[in-house]
Amino acid sequence: MDGLQEADPRYLKRKVKGCTLDVHPTEKAIVVQYEVEATILGEQGDAMVGGRKECQKIIRLKSLNANTDTSSLARKVVEECHLIHPSKLNEVEQLLFYLQTRRQSNDEPEKKQTSPRDFASYAGVEFNEEASINSIDEYLELLYEDIQEKIRGATLIFQLARNPDNLEELKQNEMALAALARVLREDWKQSVDLATTIICIFFCFSSFSQFHGLVTHFKIGALCMNIIEHELKRYDLWQDELQRKRKAYEEFSENQNLKKELEKSLKKYQSLLTKQEQLLRVSLCLLLNLAEDTHTELKMRNKNIVHMLVKILDRKDEQLLLVVVSFLKKLSIFLENKNDMAEVFAVEKLAQLLPCEHENLLSTTLRLLLNLSFDIALRNQMVQAGLVAKLSSLLADEGQRQLSMCVLYHISMEDRFKSLFANTDCIPLLMKMIYDLGEQKMDFELISLCINLAANKANAQVMCEGNGLKMLMKRSVKLKDVLVMKMIRNISQHSGPTKSLFLDHVGDLASQINVDKSEEYVIECLGTLANLTIPDLDWALVLKDYNLVPYLKDRLKPGAAEDDLILEVVILIGTVSMDDSCAAMLAKSGIIPALIELLNAQQEDDEFVCQIVYVFYQMVFHKATRDVIIKDTQAPTYLIDLMHDSNAEIRKVCDNTLDIIAEYDDEWGKRIQNEKFRWYNCQWLEMVENRQMDETGESLLYGDECDSYMENRDILERPDFLYSADGIMSTDGAISPEFYTNFKNGELGQSFMGNVSDESVHGPADRPVSAYGFRPDEQLFNYTTSSQLTWNLVNVNNDPAI
Repeated sequence: MDGLQEADPRYLKRKVKGCTLDVHPTEKAIVVQYEVEATILGEQGDAMVGGRKECQKIIRLKSLNANTDTSSLARKVVEECHLIHPSKLNEVEQLLFYLQTRRQSNDEPEKKQTSPRDFASYAGVEFNEEASINSIDEYLELLYEDIQEKIRGATLIFQLARNPDNLEELKQNEMALAALARVLREDWKQSVDLATTIICIFFCFSSFSQFHGLVTHFKIGALCMNIIEHELKRYDLWQDELQRKRKAYEEFSENQNLKKELEKSLKKYQSLLTKQEQLLRVSLCLLLNLAEDTHTELKMRNKNIVHMLVKILDRKDEQLLLVVVSFLKKLSIFLENKNDMAEVFAVEKLAQLLPCEHENLLSTTLRLLLNLSFDIALRNQMVQAGLVAKLSSLLADEGQRQLSMCVLYHISMEDRFKSLFANTDCIPLLMKMIYDLGEQKMDFELISLCINLAANKANAQVMCEGNGLKMLMKRSVKLKDVLVMKMIRNISQHSGPTKSLFLDHVGDLASQINVDKSEEYVIECLGTLANLTIPDLDWALVLKDYNLVPYLKDRLKPGAAEDDLILEVVILIGTVSMDDSCAAMLAKSGIIPALIELLNAQQEDDEFVCQIVYVFYQMVFHKATRDVIIKDTQAPTYLIDLMHDSNAEIRKVCDNTLDIIAEYDDEWGKRIQNEKFRWYNCQWLEMVENRQMDETGESLLYGDECDSYMENRDILERPDFLYSADGIMSTDGAISPEFYTNFKNGELGQSFMGNVSDESVHGPADRPVSAYGFRPDEQLFNYTTSSQLTWNLVNVNNDPAI
């Protein structure tokens, strides 16, 4: 006995190792993870028994707020918590700073609603008995009794499972888990309370990723899918039965028995519905946890999970709807699921949830809509569901403002939807938000939405109401805000009363055009000025007062600035050239040769070519600049070369410019006519040479294959090739003044008017805003019909090549 006493342990040695720090995922707290190594020493100091245990300590920081000094707090935490070594002071301070600045995510309430503690008790399943982990075998025996005892046993096990510390021990008891899975599989149809309780137990396990394999092993997910599908069918049967009884009562409203039966059915329906929705909620929470694995999520999708979820959106229980919308939000990031939602018109049902008093449900719904709004077809469904007005009203809610703006931004990307915003509160609220910001930085979502909306004329008019334009100009000029100026530029492109409002701000815009300002900002100012085709605007005075001519000329040199800036300079010159005195001023400054040099350098860029040609078009209207262009430059030669450009817009502007030149200069007129004829004749000969004729194939000469030689125009479809010009042309081939007058007055008769191009009948061509479109705010004078018709008739009748 004495020997045994001598071998007894006399000392216990504890050592803390491996301390790591992290922030708590939901609370303002620091989590300390560490390992305790315990060793029992004998009398001689030798180790007899040793062991290790992983431990965790949570340091809650209730006083932490936006004004807390994190440095001082970090020192205090290190001093009071002996587990943290002083060398980790900087790390603690960084964690505190993160907690201090961490935004409370809208997804946190979603996680909270899936917490096991939220499924504490249910109607008819409340017991005062307290569960003990040591009595697990007794609770297991209850699962082999009748339904009520099974419910009692499952409820006690659920109490244990709600404590995460018990989950590992419950996992080791595979017999208990197998029994629970068996009871659920066999008896879920007999008792909703039993099914709900057992699913809650497995939900507790599903809340931790390391237990997902256990839940999958017992096929609880597949069983939950079957339960949800069955419950939805039961719900439809309940609805049909209620509808039948309600209809019977409406037909015989005096029958009191029918009334009592209907009231009894409604009461029973509400009780069943409450339990069913609790079962659906916990089942979906479990599936949502398991859906972390994409392979499991794919299996759910194959079993029509999206259709089930969308069907549940008709319910009224907000907690259930929150789970459903959260699930749909997670699924929506995959294309296949998004397409399924489009097929069952999920957007229409989501629109019914807006607005909503439940803040978490509202936020989650907006996030789901944001995910779906990337799809064009779903954006169309959003508009049809009336979401533009609903989302616009949510802009007044600071908590949901950013999400609402993002969805509205995506909708505003479609030109056909922009006009819908003019009839809502959206634009006034946006303008108020800009005003309230003062000189603070503006969110990109806000200004991006405003830029899109300003591209619509009706929206621009709403923006300019009151002092809207003045407020925007003041902010942009003071802060040199490029995006606000881009918004102003979009407003300036619309004709009507909005454009005349810019007369008060021309000086502010012109003063920004100098080398000292940001190039991006100057580009937007130039673009805004170029849009101001206002008759009352004295451009000559603007150019003189702000000394813009040297600046414009210097920027025309290839490589003098970025291409975007040079292009805006060319467009502004085109706008200014509408004024006679301005055109003369620019011509004297030597801008025309600079434009020709730029044309040579940028001849591969259709945008540059189209706008430079338009400047020439404007200048040939004025006598002073017309003579300079025709006699002193090679501009007509370049225009002739561009007359057959592959870009339709460039060809159109060139034709109009050359027709004006031909009207005023006989020598150039003949040269232009010859060039046009040479082109058409060359195309004709090429067509004939390359076409193989068979014995009966002469009819094919006029078939569809001719289109490629004339840019989709058959040369033989020109009526002026098939009719004489008697009574129309003079002997020298020029159109008489009488003919031009009669043509303008519409006195030539329908037979001849049928030969005139639609462009002449419906009005002159418009100014190109780019090589791919035309500016609607200015008109061209079109001489194409008269001069080209003259040229065609002369050459077709006289040239032997045809």
